[in-house]
Amino acid sequence: MGFSGDNLKGFILALLSSGFIGASFIIKKKGLRRAAAASGVRAGVGGYSYLLEPLWWLGMITMIVGEVANFVAYAFAPAVLVTPLGALSIIVSAVLAHFILNEKLHQLGILGCVMCIAGSIIIVIHAPQEQPISSVQEIWSMATQPAFLLYVGSVIVLIFILVFYFAPQCGHTNVLVFTGICSLMGSLSVMSVKALGTSLKLTFEGKNQLIFPETWFFMFVVATCVITQMNYLNKALDTFNTAIVSPIYYVLFTSLTILASVIMFKDWEGQSAGNIVSEICAFIVVLSGTILLHSTKDFEKSPSFRGNYTPLSPTLSTRLCSGNGDLLQHEEQEEP
Repeated sequence: MGFSGDNLKGFILALLSSGFIGASFIIKKKGLRRAAAASGVRAGVGGYSYLLEPLWWLGMITMIVGEVANFVAYAFAPAVLVTPLGALSIIVSAVLAHFILNEKLHQLGILGCVMCIAGSIIIVIHAPQEQPISSVQEIWSMATQPAFLLYVGSVIVLIFILVFYFAPQCGHTNVLVFTGICSLMGSLSVMSVKALGTSLKLTFEGKNQLIFPETWFFMFVVATCVITQMNYLNKALDTFNTAIVSPIYYVLFTSLTILASVIMFKDWEGQSAGNIVSEICAFIVVLSGTILLHSTKDFEKSPSFRGNYTPLSPTLSTRLCSGNGDLLQHEEQEEP
């Protein structure tokens, strides 16, 4: 299948977004280290001196540029193409951390990077074409079709169950609760972002979509979903180990987003079975590479890496149902 001009624009914007976002993590971390060295108080224990550090603000600006590029990418290319490419930001971050922050990238981590790149290439090759849309009302008709309304209703019900039943009981002991809420809200936010981005794109082309109430409704949904999503993502990161939250969130968020896009925008309509199977297999490869890359982050800290076969950090099954291991982190900090 040919690669359309809009798909190419979305692809390039997604790549730029991954590059900027991946680099922003490293720049901000350098800024945090510099601020901690100057003030003696780390951000993790309540310090805010990083707000006076220009390098941290440079990293924040870099992240904003990346997020804007990602927003615009959804206006040109289907979510099936744009969303999985977000894994490339993890590769950029890992590689830059290896050379700039001296955070060594293990051989299995390199394999994870190669898997992410290979899977992304296959996704790009077999990605569906972006369907031409002439107005926001056309998007509204897609959003109100029975199949997508059923998906939205199911998502809302699951979110309410997670928020009001599971979160109070096991939200701080099971990582799937907070990340599940983030991922479910994230799938709706991406659909709204794509609708809003397409509306703004049409407006800039001379077809004013701001006169339609549907455009403002999508803008309201974007704001609501993003605020809720960020709130529970912060809770997940504050409660659990980042090395566990990040891959689980990426897997759930990307899977649900692709599912929502396939239902709402019918991305796979007209594609051959071979292309669809190739995209699914490539997506699984990207997910596996992402999990492998994250799973090797603590290798340098583990005694098993030095020849001792007693693991220092909990196993994955244990960490899924536990906190972020504050005691473990304090022990590691006091060890030197």
